[in-house]
Amino acid sequence: MPAALPSEPAGTSSAQPGRLARLKPILIAVVAVLIVGLSVLALSRLLSNVVYDDLLSAIEDTPWSRIGLALLFTAGSFLALSIYDVHALHFAGARLPYRLVALASFCAYAVGNIAGFGPLTGGSVRYRFYSPFGLEPEAIAKVVAYVAAAFGFGLAFVAGLGLTISGPDLAALIGMSGAAVRGIGLLMLAGVAAVLLFSAARRGSVTVFGRAVALPNLRDIVSQLVATSVDVACAAAVLYVLLPDGDVSFPTVLAVFSVAIGAGVLSHLPGGVGIFETIVVGALGTRLPIDGVISALLLYRIVYYVAPLVVAVAAMIVSEARRATMASPALTAAVSGIAPIMLGTLAIVLGAMLVFSGVTPPADARLDLMDAFIPLPLVEGAHFVGSVIGIFMIVAGRGLVHRLDGAWWLALVLTALSIPLALLKALAIGEAVLFALLIVGLVSSRHLYTRPASLLHDRLSPAWWLCIASILALAAGILFFVYKEVPYSHDLWWQFEMSAAAPRSLRAAVGIGLATAAVAAWLLIRPPSGRIEPPSADDLSRAVAIVAGTGHAAANLVRMGDKNLMFSDDGAAFLMYAKRGRSWISLGDPVGAEAGRRELVWRFIETARAHGGRAVFYQVPADSLALYADAGLSAFKLGEEAIVDLAAFDIKGTRRGNLRNAINKAERDGVVFEVVPPEGVPAILDELAAVSKSWLEARKAREKAFSLGAFEPDYVASQPVAVLKKADRIFAFATLMISGDGREAAIDLMRFTPKSANGTMELLFTRVLLHFKAAGFAAFSLGMAPLAGLSDSPMAPLWHKLGRAAFEHGNAFYNFHGLRAFKTKFDPVWRQRYMAVAGGLNPLLALADVTFVISGGLKGAVSK
Repeated sequence: MPAALPSEPAGTSSAQPGRLARLKPILIAVVAVLIVGLSVLALSRLLSNVVYDDLLSAIEDTPWSRIGLALLFTAGSFLALSIYDVHALHFAGARLPYRLVALASFCAYAVGNIAGFGPLTGGSVRYRFYSPFGLEPEAIAKVVAYVAAAFGFGLAFVAGLGLTISGPDLAALIGMSGAAVRGIGLLMLAGVAAVLLFSAARRGSVTVFGRAVALPNLRDIVSQLVATSVDVACAAAVLYVLLPDGDVSFPTVLAVFSVAIGAGVLSHLPGGVGIFETIVVGALGTRLPIDGVISALLLYRIVYYVAPLVVAVAAMIVSEARRATMASPALTAAVSGIAPIMLGTLAIVLGAMLVFSGVTPPADARLDLMDAFIPLPLVEGAHFVGSVIGIFMIVAGRGLVHRLDGAWWLALVLTALSIPLALLKALAIGEAVLFALLIVGLVSSRHLYTRPASLLHDRLSPAWWLCIASILALAAGILFFVYKEVPYSHDLWWQFEMSAAAPRSLRAAVGIGLATAAVAAWLLIRPPSGRIEPPSADDLSRAVAIVAGTGHAAANLVRMGDKNLMFSDDGAAFLMYAKRGRSWISLGDPVGAEAGRRELVWRFIETARAHGGRAVFYQVPADSLALYADAGLSAFKLGEEAIVDLAAFDIKGTRRGNLRNAINKAERDGVVFEVVPPEGVPAILDELAAVSKSWLEARKAREKAFSLGAFEPDYVASQPVAVLKKADRIFAFATLMISGDGREAAIDLMRFTPKSANGTMELLFTRVLLHFKAAGFAAFSLGMAPLAGLSDSPMAPLWHKLGRAAFEHGNAFYNFHGLRAFKTKFDPVWRQRYMAVAGGLNPLLALADVTFVISGGLKGAVSK
């Protein structure tokens, strides 16, 4: 870490949890890589007597009628999967037309099946799809949790049923007694039955580890169980119809399939690759030809995993082509939100395909045709370059998910190169068609890739290294399997013949390894970027100039000069932030032009990660959450901001009689209201300072910072100040922040002398609101009501429960109730405000760091 960066405070309470949080994903990745390695080793032993040519023959001998039937069962499985989302939305209290739910479900599972643990990966797809239709993050989190729980519950039921029915047959396959297998199945069914009986007897919610967990009603559970059973049964049927003929019943395949799928999900590997195949081959390989089982598994992966993704991308392309004519803006936004994920996933799949094809030979018939028409140097070059492109395509796929414009250009160039290379190296027409589909998808979604950032600017996360390591491990296993009968010789490296496939694959494997090493060296060895330096006077002037062109009044907090600044590359936007411990805390969204704002979000996250920290975006609005979700952050509600619609605000009628009476009484008492422009503030600074000092002393309080202004002379004099005077002496004031477009104003410091009459602040607020209404402003922000609006439902997330507890019982430290009640007098519109940060312990640690930054340390945090 550079010397310019402050070190971790010694003895901070967040140190140990922070280390555990950093080590957890690394440990998971290491364990997953070990699992992949063991799976490859187990498969290599199981396939020791299988010849690659026999495997190709088994694939070619599979009738097209069976492939068509497998596609029908795939459609049935995905249709049943849509019921998950229907029930999940009902459980979350939301309603959407079935056609939209089915589309979201299909895309979520098309991506989730390939990318890893479907409920979690599919959760990001669901968030991007459902958010434009008004679903809040809490509701979408319930949907994701419901889908995960429903899948696990249903899978246990189907597996138990399969084990019970096929106990004797399965026992013979795995070397256990039939009674033991059937006993395991009955035990699983008994567990499912117990859950059903418990749900029937206990409605509403149940407390688990001190936390209330909502329970669906019995009818929904049974209906979901049926849907899951149909889903798993259809998915198992896809594999069953692709298997060679033999003495294996469908219930046996169903039981083996259920166990293999469950193990694949728990492994957190992309698509459960390796684990799933090992279990299926180990269980069914004793009754069926192993080459037939492997060919069925390969076709199953293509039919059930790749085909739905291709269909989803094609549907996205059609939707993007019809953007201008689509009647629903929400649907347009939903499709655009999930398009980068689908295109990125397809790019990763195609990159893996290039790697795998690089270590396998083309069919003999294609070699003969290539020998007649394509010169050998072109074949050799295309094979090597195409294999290396595979690794860079995977890296580009990650960038596509994150909407990097550099990734878009890289993917477009690589894809355009891959089409002729696929034809030159192996006459691979299927590969060329898939790359053509990706090109069409990239071109149709060009408008989504607006983030100008370096593709190699960030360090890859352990999950991405796990993805690359899994692909390389499988490629190595495939290489040794395909050429196990070819004796190794150093001369192989220098053989260049059309029929010499083994040397060509060896050279491709070395190229793949070197490309991976080059990427790893750059991302792991390069020095971290981003040094924290206090803002200069020129930086502050640039930021103030940007604020003058925006419609966000609170952005004027940059004038305090207590926050660090990060500018976009084009200088049209900036982000203000502070750092404490491992938390890099941005105050709200970036300010300025849209393109620069998106760039800054990603660069800020990358910079924080490069220094081993966590990026925190504090007090961001709900309509910005999709941007942070794209970056892998989660949203945690902080409270609500009170916004007064000035066009609708007045003091007429009985409801506003107290405000009207306060104004009339103040006028009779000789109280004068005035808004002093910035150029007039220096003349009254001494009076304002005296009022501020008496206000702080009376409350035994200290100045705050970061998200609040402090009484700094230069800061106070930079903006208008509203004052109340009596006998030409100021006894109350409020500093005001004005947006650059003259449509929004906000209040900052609010201070009055201890001897001021009751209702002074109420009077000051009313006069300020009327002043800006008369000036033609549209809205006035009264600031945040912390922890307001959090759900008090027994089924609410833990974050909401902690916040509600603080709101109800924390008045000794902060007047939560009084602040919200005071602002409610002016009939504001309450707008939700969130903190965007990674999950786990990060939200609590980040909120603690934010509190310390605002309060100026521990002493300020525990005092008023």
